[in-house]
Amino acid sequence: MYGTIARLQVKPGSLEALQQWGSSRSEPIPGYLTEYVFQMDSNPNELYLAIIFMDKASYVANAQTPRQQARYEEMRTMLSADPEWHDGEVIYAADAASHGL
Repeated sequence: MYGTIARLQVKPGSLEALQQWGSSRSEPIPGYLTEYVFQMDSNPNELYLAIIFMDKASYVANAQTPRQQARYEEMRTMLSADPEWHDGEVIYAADAASHGL
């Protein structure tokens, strides 16, 4: 698996619009598995986004599509700064079921 963790700085007053925008995607993305968005306790306008794809090839292919570029430009209007992207290979994953919980 492969993906990114991004730090997003949301413009004050834009969080609800960003959440609505984020949940509006309906088209399938080849290789996309899951994503999580964390809102920081210390600053509600600071988010961390983690997105996971099946592999690096599908992640890169998605990033290079005009559709993804357009979505990025839409998202960027709701941010006070460019996102900080940290791409990498997932080397460990676990869930409750894998721990017998």
